[in-house]
Amino acid sequence: MEHWIQQIDQNTNWNTNAIKITNAFLRDGLKERTITRDLKWGIPVPKKEYENKVFYVWFDAPIGYISITKEIIKDWESWWKNNEDTNLIQFIGKDNILFHTIMFPSIELGSQENWTMLNKLASSEYLNYENLKFSKSAGTGIFGNDVITTGIPSDVWRFYIYYNRPEKADFQFMWDDFMERINSELIGNFSNLINRVLTFYKKFFGDKIDKIELNENFWQIVNIKYERTINFFKQIELKAALKEILDISRIGNKIFQDKEPWKTKNSTPQTTKELLLNLIYLIRDLSILISPFMPHTSDRIRSFFGKSYEISNKFLGTNLGLTTIQSTEVLFTKLEKQLIDSLKLKYSGRTNMQDEQNKNSINLFSEQICLKTVKIKTIDRNPDAEKLFILKLDDGTPDGKQIVSSIADHYTEEELIGKHIIIVDNLKPAKFRGIRSEGMLIATEDENKNFKIIIVEDFKDNPIPGERVILEIDTGKELKSPPKISIDKFLQTQIVAENGELKINGINLILEHSKEKVLSKEIPNGKIY
Repeated sequence: MEHWIQQIDQNTNWNTNAIKITNAFLRDGLKERTITRDLKWGIPVPKKEYENKVFYVWFDAPIGYISITKEIIKDWESWWKNNEDTNLIQFIGKDNILFHTIMFPSIELGSQENWTMLNKLASSEYLNYENLKFSKSAGTGIFGNDVITTGIPSDVWRFYIYYNRPEKADFQFMWDDFMERINSELIGNFSNLINRVLTFYKKFFGDKIDKIELNENFWQIVNIKYERTINFFKQIELKAALKEILDISRIGNKIFQDKEPWKTKNSTPQTTKELLLNLIYLIRDLSILISPFMPHTSDRIRSFFGKSYEISNKFLGTNLGLTTIQSTEVLFTKLEKQLIDSLKLKYSGRTNMQDEQNKNSINLFSEQICLKTVKIKTIDRNPDAEKLFILKLDDGTPDGKQIVSSIADHYTEEELIGKHIIIVDNLKPAKFRGIRSEGMLIATEDENKNFKIIIVEDFKDNPIPGERVILEIDTGKELKSPPKISIDKFLQTQIVAENGELKINGINLILEHSKEKVLSKEIPNGKIY
């Protein structure tokens, strides 16, 4: 084992932290380590008197790397018993380093068979959340199943995580930084270059992409950046590779801005066209380089050109693979502060959220919140985001209202059309994927993330569109029309479902005219969002 580790150390195929942790463990002498757990789930230990035990997951999981390969291909030994010709690279968190550098390699070496041994190791540090630790039980942090409901494309999340991949030190996920990086780097830099160049070229020079001699001075600079990027990939320095790609995009933006093609398109059309064609070939290359980080975005860019080239480094820095611009569109829409603030509050943890709430939530609701019943007339899906419903509502006014909500995973259109729901009527308008939303429906969510919209028909016959929802103690009072509010202001009211009834600090919410209590029948206890 020590001899094998020394070879790895000399080849510097592991990052510094992995080598330090492994050497420290060896220096202090190998110690026994339990490989079983008293759990009901897991792989049972096939030994008498151990029937109630299972293997500890990180003893068992590396063996699973081999077994899953065997399930996929018959010639699995060409991968796992071929140490000379197979390059094994593993990506792990720092808490799993020893299982991959000591425990499993020891099993392989101890068998005295020609197992493929670990070559490159990319261990990452911890990703923390808003100066806290991710915790599902405490409701702190946003997890994969939560991400899906935000309406923010998966490639946006992939971009931010890679941009801040904790390769050498822990990293804090911060919502404000998330919004800033996406809006400035992904949208303002990368997406902006693609949109402005393709739109301008298509408008003034048509769809056809001419094959030209590339500008030598420009591509000499860019090709050096390509070499650096590819080298970063080989060294598994993924964060550096992504930032190098963004630097390349910045070069393109600067040239477009400095050359001012909008001023030269008529006076020197051929020179202007060649400038843009060089930038178009740069965009092709960016779609290739970005593909490991944002595969869907890469495919969308390639579709602008009819997918006339494949993802391959052979195209980088050449004038090959492009003939026409078939279409173009904006890749991403700007993240709005209202959305980010609402997500920040929602996933800040139960204790922290309570600290954020206004102590006088009853007065806050009475003075600043306007809830109304509305009838759902029609529902359309956002063409750019299938999970977003666009709801046209009858709110008792001639024009009605429109809201956008990410509820397509929870309901079908048929389940909701014709139903009466409750919305926050005085929410500031916002845009979601380019569609204007003039309010927010309210729903109950329990601690297991079960989610149900408040349907008025569940507790009231013949609801009236436009009827206010008020606190029971405000019965008979003159109701004012409060100003527009942010979503976090609404969430400060701390509306909850208690035993099926919506309440604030124990006071019921009721319909203004009928005095019916507002109920949450399907989820009797939970929070109202």
